[in-house]
Amino acid sequence: MAGFSDGSFETPVLPPGVVLQDFTTGEAIGPWTVTSGTVDLVGSSYFQPAQGTQSLDLNGHSPGAVSQTFTTTPGTTYVVTYALAGNPVCATPTVRTGKVLIDGQDFQDFSFDITGKTTTNMGYVARQVSFVAVNTSTTLTFASTTPNTECGPVIDNVTVCGQPAVPCGP
Repeated sequence: MAGFSDGSFETPVLPPGVVLQDFTTGEAIGPWTVTSGTVDLVGSSYFQPAQGTQSLDLNGHSPGAVSQTFTTTPGTTYVVTYALAGNPVCATPTVRTGKVLIDGQDFQDFSFDITGKTTTNMGYVARQVSFVAVNTSTTLTFASTTPNTECGPVIDNVTVCGQPAVPCGP
């Protein structure tokens, strides 16, 4: 197990001409694992990422979740930051919802209203959540709670930083 990595969902690189790829429960997206439902790895030719050339729609054909387990130091406070938007391709529902879990515990619910947003102006907002590590490894999960649509909350540019003096993951 290593430190947190690939918070911008740049691995694997989508093949030329492919705008998005569906991943299902049990499949890996770089260091991330799809832990429920389906998610879409989305390229910049489909909609704007917050950083790099790819982002993650937490709804593929159904609401999904992704997790990454990384090394932590017990007693250390960690801050998770991420860019949040919503896939604007589907008109309804206008509000995309989801949650951040730490070791299976709900640490933050989030929502994003796509009203006025487009594939070239996603309107990403910065969000953060903090936790105190209790073990030598921690599992971070992002899960959609948006039902009945293939357009869910979109995350990108996820970082994890320890306080004090634990370097941020890329």
